[in-house]
Amino acid sequence: MDRGKAGSKLHVLTDAAGLPLVVGVSGANLHDGHALIPLVTGIPVVRSRRGPRRRKPDKLRADKAYDSEDLRRFLRDRGIAHRIARKGIESSEKLGRHRWKVERTMAWLGGYRRITIRYERNSHNFLGFLTLAAALTCWKKLAT
Repeated sequence: MDRGKAGSKLHVLTDAAGLPLVVGVSGANLHDGHALIPLVTGIPVVRSRRGPRRRKPDKLRADKAYDSEDLRRFLRDRGIAHRIARKGIESSEKLGRHRWKVERTMAWLGGYRRITIRYERNSHNFLGFLTLAAALTCWKKLAT
């Protein structure tokens, strides 16, 4: 555990193509699992041509940092199929097929100067710039 680590972590929830849906910021000394519940509850409503609006994904893939029985129960209660690598049992290589999309999204967000180095002391300002970078990334990818 690296409890005294200074800085911040970026958390990104993407769709299957790698477009950022929800972004979040937490302290670097906090466990990654604490960020999953706010990210899942912050998923925007998706309008469909037929039927009701969708508010939850079908599947969620996460790495070993999010391995917790509480998080698995949270996802199960909401009807979200999860694929989280278990610590000490499974290797994370199977998730590597899907993990590169999230890494690519993080690289897209890292291309903005305000996100690469955190200049803002206020976390709300930094989250605002991160949300703006995610919106610009979506706009660029969807406009092509």
